[in-house]
Formats: sequence, structure tokens, C-alpha cells
Amino acid sequence: MELRRIRYFVAVAEELHFRRAAQRLHLAQPALSQQVRKLELELGVELLHRNKRGVALTTAGSAFLPEARRVLRQAEEATRTAQGAREGVLGNLRVGHLPDTLPSMLLRVFARFAATHPGVNVSPETVSTRRAIEDVRSGRLDIAVVALPAPVSELQVTPLDVDGTVAAIADRHLLSGRASIPIESLGDEQLVLLPRSTNPAFFDGVAAACRTAGIAPALIETAEPQVMHALMTVAAGVGIAMLPSSAAERYAAQGVVFRPLDPPSPTTEIALVTRADGNETMVSAFLRVARTLERPLRSSLPAAQALHAV
Repeated sequence: MELRRIRYFVAVAEELHFRRAAQRLHLAQPALSQQVRKLELELGVELLHRNKRGVALTTAGSAFLPEARRVLRQAEEATRTAQGAREGVLGNLRVGHLPDTLPSMLLRVFARFAATHPGVNVSPETVSTRRAIEDVRSGRLDIAVVALPAPVSELQVTPLDVDGTVAAIADRHLLSGRASIPIESLGDEQLVLLPRSTNPAFFDGVAAACRTAGIAPALIETAEPQVMHALMTVAAGVGIAMLPSSAAERYAAQGVVFRPLDPPSPTTEIALVTRADGNETMVSAFLRVARTLERPLRSSLPAAQALHAV
């Protein structure tokens, strides 16, 4: 069923006169009459009673008219939505982020973007590093928030923030009374981390920091890639959890305290990853907001610098 024929019928139904409807549509009257007749044949019903003085709606025509108007309104709305998505003012922006790293900088970007693009719905979801990158490549995600280094060849990488490291310690542990924790004091502890596949850059950074400090604590990966699972493990007295600093801003658990590590402590580069060949206006607008809110003197990180086997 062609939209133009529906539009022609609505014009005739509102004017109840073919000549006036044709003038309104800037269309020849015979052509208008022919198209309305084709619509009736397509529907298999007569929509109009025709006579020399004008036309009148049949029972079927009266029932069809409000539905025809609704179809035209929906078509117009669909057109506006498509045009708005093209212009970056309407649509759905899919953003994947890590379960253990959600820096406050990202929340500021979300807030600023929502204020400047109220017609865009930002849909965040929690994914692992590799899954996030694969989903960006496939187009299932528009943007991924990942920790570097990561396998991001041929993708665009926009630096966002640097996340530190904190120790989550049971409040009955001797180290919990300290304002900060020397990493050397963790040599005899069991260090609880989320599975390496969740955030390889953070996991490897902690392991490297331990080697540099000359200690070899037992590294225990949680059964589930969830920060609360790590905190419950700590509360149960299993060990001390190593988490990104941003986790301490978002989580709390009874019987667990967060303490920063003494410098130099592991840090992780957090970046936004998008398709290098993408030209989605919404994605470009989101990246512009992120760059605007970056700390001074930060520059775009070439994807080649961030490519490492993980």
C-alpha cells in the first residue's frame, strides 16, 4: 500500500471534492481520481460515493480515514526520527563499559551529553574488554569504554581518564588501620581480583607492580566478574581485593574498607573505542564532549600505541 495513495485519499475525504483535493495536492484531477481508485481496488472496498456534486465517505471510508491519518503521522514521525539520527539529535547510543572500571569522568560525559542531546537515549551495558571491542567491530556497540593496553588495531581510541588502584581490606585486618598501603606489605597476602578476562590491563598491571616490588602474593580470581563478589570474598576473610580506584567511588560493603596504595601504584589508562571508519553523528558528538571534559594537556592516543596482545 503506497503512502501517497493514502495521502490522496485523506485529502479527498477532508475536502469531499476531487477538484479541491487536486488543487490542494497540486495534482491533476484525473490522476488523483485514478490513484484513489487504485487504493480502493487494493483494499477491496469502496471508500467514496461519487456523484457530480462531490463525494461522500462510505461506511468503509469513514472507518478507514482515522487509520489512514494515523499511518501518515507514523510515517512522518519515522522520517523525523531517521533525519534526527542522521543529525545526531535523536536515536539510541549503545555504550559498553567494564564491570570494575567506571571513572567519574565517564559519568560527567554522560551528563553533559544528555544535557546537549536530550533526544538521544544512551544505553550502557556491562561487558568484558574483549567482548566490548568485538561488539564495536561488529556494530552491536557504538562505543566501548576499555582499559589499555588492549587489542584495538584499526579502531579509533580517544583517551578518557587514568584510574588508580585501591586495596579493599576487611576492617579487622591489621592493614585496615593504615591511611595507605605499601605494596611491599602484601607479599604474604592473597590478592583477590576479578577474572583477568574482565579487565586484562588492570590485572596485568597489578601483577607487574608486584613483580617490580619483589613480592609474589597468591592471585585469586573471583568466580564471577562482579565487584560485589570480590568485596564479599574480602568480607569473608579470604584475602585483600585489588580494584580500580573508581570502584571505591561506587561500592561499599559492610566490614570492608578501601585504602589507596602507596606510590608508585599501578594505574590504568581508560579510553573510548569506536570504529575508525564510522561517521555516526551521535558517536562523534559523544567523543567531542569527552574531549572537552578531558584534563588539560591530554591528547588523542593513536590506536597503534594502544595495540598489545592481551
